Amino acid sequence: MKLGVLSDLHGNATALEAVIADGIEVGVDRWWVLGDLVAIGPEPLRTLALLSELGSVEISRGNTDRYVVTGERPPPHAEDVRRNPELGPRREQVEQSFTWTRDSLSGTPWLDWLAALPLELRCELPDGTRLLGVHASPGRDDGVGITPDRSDDELLATLAGADADIVIAGHTHVPADRRVGTVRAVNLGSVSNPVTRDLRASYAVVHADRSEHRLERRRVEYDRAAFLVAVDRSGHPARDFIASFQRGEQEKVSSR
Repeated sequence: MKLGVLSDLHGNATALEAVIADGIEVGVDRWWVLGDLVAIGPEPLRTLALLSELGSVEISRGNTDRYVVTGERPPPHAEDVRRNPELGPRREQVEQSFTWTRDSLSGTPWLDWLAALPLELRCELPDGTRLLGVHASPGRDDGVGITPDRSDDELLATLAGADADIVIAGHTHVPADRRVGTVRAVNLGSVSNPVTRDLRASYAVVHADRSEHRLERRRVEYDRAAFLVAVDRSGHPARDFIASFQRGEQEKVSSR
């Protein structure tokens, strides 16, 4: 069994195509996709079409998928702007960005499909290892999530009730691989919108048979110039913000 696990596609079909091709090359026979599929990117429909063409795939929701479907929004909220009017332009850009994505999916079955996505994915590997896939952390599609710098006590509290030996997540776009208590906590990084020095798409392959398993983190180069052309042509209201990730301007921590 080879399970490809990815997260945070953000409407980047160019990166997703490269990841799928890489997975096929190394023999992936099942896929998990852990949310943040379409928002903050130029090609939501093409991204979803690529996912629909995968033979064996399970998909869970991320917080941005929820925002697209429900109309909820990330900060800053209206009360934040009332306290600090300088946040007004940022709030307006957030609203325009998610509205653009929703409008792109309107009139298609995809909005109902997004609304029906589960919060988590579970399986037992052939060697008996219990695997849990979530967007951010067990029971949540948002929040701090799994990061390389949280204390063991904080991360242990976040993983409480996971009922799994390995928890795999995305959300923060920062790769991590930690063991706290009896649980291995893995962050995949992101397929798109990188916040690390390494701008390549990041995902993982779980290799498993009846005697053992191992998790391989993979980095995949893709045509970022072509993606930037797609961003520019899309008319997305946050084009410059999206492009800034590809220029390495959103770096939060060094790649680990």
